Amino acid sequence: MNEALPDLIARFRIKQGLFRKELVEASVFELDSYGCVMKTDKVFEPGDSLTLDLVMDMPFEEICAESVSGLVTERRKHCSNFFYSIDFSEFEPGSPNGDKLKRIREVLSRKLSLKSRRTSSGSISGFRQMA
Repeated sequence: MNEALPDLIARFRIKQGLFRKELVEASVFELDSYGCVMKTDKVFEPGDSLTLDLVMDMPFEEICAESVSGLVTERRKHCSNFFYSIDFSEFEPGSPNGDKLKRIREVLSRKLSLKSRRTSSGSISGFRQMA
């Protein structure tokens, strides 16, 4: 869990007083079909429920799985922030959100694969220059 996933954020609203809500954007560090790990300075307790929008920034348009229900299952403090493990509620196979979440995971997989190829080829060329 060293780096946030590229171009992916979790958006959610939290209550600020009686009538106000604050829109929060959090970095996502892990994502699979069962849940995610996100980092934020907002405080939640294990057992709290959240409704997230998972937003993948793309060159022409965003891929957004909206109103994804999740349950906070774990909290780890890191400096002034917290890492939260969020378990998603079950998605119906073929549901719009289930399809969008699957698409986000596919795009992420390709981006991470390309990134690892670039960094591994970059380290080889750097190694050759030293020799």
